[in-house]
Amino acid sequence: MTATLKNITELDERIAALRENIRNLVEQAAAYSGAADDELASERIAEQEGELKRLLKQRDELLSEPKG
Repeated sequence: MTATLKNITELDERIAALRENIRNLVEQAAAYSGAADDELASERIAEQEGELKRLLKQRDELLSEPKG
């Protein structure tokens, strides 16, 4: 396996984990009530979404690299 493919595979695994974390955080946020809980959940979701965006960009850059 080439280094690029290995990196893409690792990124895909991290992306899947982040998506699962976001789903769990959304479910937790729906189960809790209260302004403090809502704010904390929103912050955690925003952090995870930011990391997801960064990893997706990194993966896209790897996928667009010229082969050869």
